[in-house]
Amino acid sequence: MNDALRHDGDAHTVRTSPSSVANMNYLLLKLVHIVAVVLFLGNITTGLFWKLRADRSRDPAIIAHTFAGIVRSDRWFTLPGVIVIIAAGIWAAILGGLPLLGTGWILWSIVLLSLSGLVFMARVVPLQAQLAEMARRGAASGEFDWPRYRTMSRAWELWGLLALLTPAAAVVLMVMKPVLPAL
Repeated sequence: MNDALRHDGDAHTVRTSPSSVANMNYLLLKLVHIVAVVLFLGNITTGLFWKLRADRSRDPAIIAHTFAGIVRSDRWFTLPGVIVIIAAGIWAAILGGLPLLGTGWILWSIVLLSLSGLVFMARVVPLQAQLAEMARRGAASGEFDWPRYRTMSRAWELWGLLALLTPAAAVVLMVMKPVLPAL
């Protein structure tokens, strides 16, 4: 552990001298981590919001356009956000002397974020591509299989909600820092 960083014994709070460089680095990484989490969760939330709004229109052209925007925002915010969340979080934990797998709230936050990524890649992305293609074809042909779209859409919403709620639960763990089992 860095000599400039001291724990108060509960492994939850890092005590430092206000002028230390290590403290400033730790706080800067923590800030970057938090900003990345806000952008990440905000992007997922707004994607769900705009998709639900597009569905209400029942217009396949609007739905296709919305999915194109969601895919772009995933590329610009969600995926880079995950990278920044992980890098800044790990680096801050190391600077803070917090063992990643030995600190329960960090371990379980990593598990929740990993579950979110797994759900996103295995379920949300494939469904999203299918729904977007279905909407594009419907907009081009003028024929849209709304019942089939709706069935697949509900699955996308369910998996998307899980992909949102798991990292939101990780935020709760990061803020509340409960005592949880660790390795």
